[in-house]
Amino acid sequence: MKTRDELNQLSGQIVDAAMEVHREFGPGLLERVYEAALQRELPLRGIPSRRQGQSAVSYKGELLDEDAYRIDLLVDESVVIEVKTVAAILPIHEAQLHTYMRLSRMNFGLLINFNVILLKDGIKRHVINFPH
Repeated sequence: MKTRDELNQLSGQIVDAAMEVHREFGPGLLERVYEAALQRELPLRGIPSRRQGQSAVSYKGELLDEDAYRIDLLVDESVVIEVKTVAAILPIHEAQLHTYMRLSRMNFGLLINFNVILLKDGIKRHVINFPH
């Protein structure tokens, strides 16, 4: 598990990579384009990531679905990235990220909306603490 400082440094690198993608394309494309470009940009910076990682869900100890949800990007096995191209980030988008983080047991996530003029206006950082 990464320290808070390591996660802060990693999130800064992810944001820099996302800004590079946004500089290249600007707003207006489909989510999957930004997701693919970000997944390409991260390794160029030495940051490992997996795209569209399938994850199983169980309910009360029983496996329900082996492909219940897909994380857009899992970066360095530490940060959940949810990519959006929406007019505005809504509470449901943040709730979706929190669900993915909780189900994957990751406590750090970034919600990145590429459908903005300035990317800094489209980034939301989320940290959740799990009970011990």
